[in-house]
Amino acid sequence: MKRIWLLFAQAVTVLLAAYFVVATLKPQWLQHGSTRSLGGVVSIIEAPTAGPGSALPAPGSLSAAAKKAAPAVVSINTSKAASRHPRSDDPWFRFFFGDQGDSQPQVGLGSGVIVSADGYILTNNHVVEGADEIEVTLNDGRHAPGKLIGTDPDTDLAVIRITLDKLPVIVLGNSDVLQVGDQVLAIGNPFGVGQTVTSGIVSALGRNQLGINTFENFIQTDAAINPGNSGGALIDVNGNLEGINTAIYSRSGGSMGIGFAIPVSTAKQVLEGIVKDGQVTRGWIGVEPNDLSPELAETFGVKATEGVIITGVLQNGPAARAGLRPGDVITAVGDKDIGNVQELLTAVAGLKPGSSALFKLQRGADRMELDVTAGTRPRTPIRRLPN
Repeated sequence: MKRIWLLFAQAVTVLLAAYFVVATLKPQWLQHGSTRSLGGVVSIIEAPTAGPGSALPAPGSLSAAAKKAAPAVVSINTSKAASRHPRSDDPWFRFFFGDQGDSQPQVGLGSGVIVSADGYILTNNHVVEGADEIEVTLNDGRHAPGKLIGTDPDTDLAVIRITLDKLPVIVLGNSDVLQVGDQVLAIGNPFGVGQTVTSGIVSALGRNQLGINTFENFIQTDAAINPGNSGGALIDVNGNLEGINTAIYSRSGGSMGIGFAIPVSTAKQVLEGIVKDGQVTRGWIGVEPNDLSPELAETFGVKATEGVIITGVLQNGPAARAGLRPGDVITAVGDKDIGNVQELLTAVAGLKPGSSALFKLQRGADRMELDVTAGTRPRTPIRRLPN
């Protein structure tokens, strides 16, 4: 028995010594997942794999949301014929200034979102504005010419349509329930490199007075948005559309972590109006509003401390016919309190032309109420945006 035990101890000692030598001189021989090649051993470490059909995304991954929404986000290429000088055919003009007929056509790049199986696509007005040709490229590689259905410069939105079968359609979310801090993804075609997904959070809600659109109620996000992303999708963690990416704040031309998207609640109204009537119809009363300040209040002799002061009234416009005057301070439209110019514009735009609404206002030291019958808001051109 003693002899057996001695042999066992000696064997263990030899094995441990051998292991120590191998571990010191050739540690790769002891690693799992090694692959032997003709040149020796290639040391690799492989992650464990799950069984067929049981692979799950990594914890915290937003791949499911991206996979759900990405097929419905398209790339939009536009071209506009080169403009010729009106005197380019004049021989004397050509003698002094040369041939002006060789100008290259202008091309543009943006993104869009398929919102209907009928082929309707939401994008930005500044993406397709003035375009002679629109080409839409789907994520699956298919191409189709885009037909412009209508635009709404006041919100910088446009609707185009393509004719293809089996179109992927994005699911519309509810931007009214978004909260600051919610995770979001931006999907588009920045700089034409191909479809790209970036992530971030909702940085702020209700951004306005930026001087970008007439009607501003932007979702601000730090998800990277760059030139070419305009008209693309801002989605939530469930892959539902929450906004249309439209502009960035930038000193360099690229993303600086401040991007703006038009809420899907606004986009839905514009889509319905354009598809139904070819344009969006909004209320209008014909006034020049300004945010109330102590200086303006003193100038017009107003005792109000909140509301929007009217500094001009269009002659024979809806407001003038209802009795509004310069110096009046509007504090409410219907049941909506008014605290700034953007809130007044939004409230008035929501009025149906031809219908009347009760305006609460203060004139001097007196509080008054007037019934104002809204007219139809004139269409206005939009300025060029940085994205």
